[in-house]
Amino acid sequence: MLALRSAVLVSTRNVAAVLGCRNKHTLPDLPYDFGALEPVICREIMEVHHQKHPNAYVTNLNAAEEQLAEAVAKKDTSKIIQLGGALKFNGGGHINHSIFWKNPSPERSDPSAELKKLLERDFHGLENFKKEMKAAAVAVQGSGWAWLGYNQKTKALQVAACPNQDPLQATTGLVPLLGKSTFGEHAYYLQYKNLRPNYVDAILGCRQPGKGCFSERLAKAQLNERGKFVPRNMFGVIIAAPQKFCSYVRRVSFRK
Repeated sequence: MLALRSAVLVSTRNVAAVLGCRNKHTLPDLPYDFGALEPVICREIMEVHHQKHPNAYVTNLNAAEEQLAEAVAKKDTSKIIQLGGALKFNGGGHINHSIFWKNPSPERSDPSAELKKLLERDFHGLENFKKEMKAAAVAVQGSGWAWLGYNQKTKALQVAACPNQDPLQATTGLVPLLGKSTFGEHAYYLQYKNLRPNYVDAILGCRQPGKGCFSERLAKAQLNERGKFVPRNMFGVIIAAPQKFCSYVRRVSFRK
């Protein structure tokens, strides 16, 4: 109990840091038209997926961060712990979707030479990677995410899945490169109904993973910067270092 109180009763400097990280999160612009991914993903789905649900994550995350700052300033241990779920769900939702918008592409093209080499090394080819990605996405019970991540320790690509809006890096330590939402009610149900495997096949076919977001994120992950904060235990982070949690969400979600 004393250790918990010591962790929560942060210094005035840390409180100031929490307050300082409260620049409002905003919904990232979609890098293409709502109808640009048709017929793979219809306009209606993209409008709902981008404008409605992620906007709620942003709004609720901003509110939770404000409450967190107040709770830390008041040294309210119970309130800080209580906010853990809201920060994890809405912060994760904001991070995940900010990455997701940059993954699909209206254009079809072959993977870059760089990506082909990595997929051959770690999955024995593009088709095997797609099979693993599909298996991970289909196996998610309820809603969640399937990811292609980069393991900074082994320097290898890995496929992993996370439930709900749990962010990949905070949950597994893998740096997220490509993500696919399995939130059926807004990600695909309007078009694919309950046929998640069909949705997975379609969206894997409309990716352009060798450019833009993938290459940039992989290059940053390969730098393996020392001292980079990567939270693994979300509750521990919120309690002991809430200012670092805010900074992490801001960095990973591309907030400017």
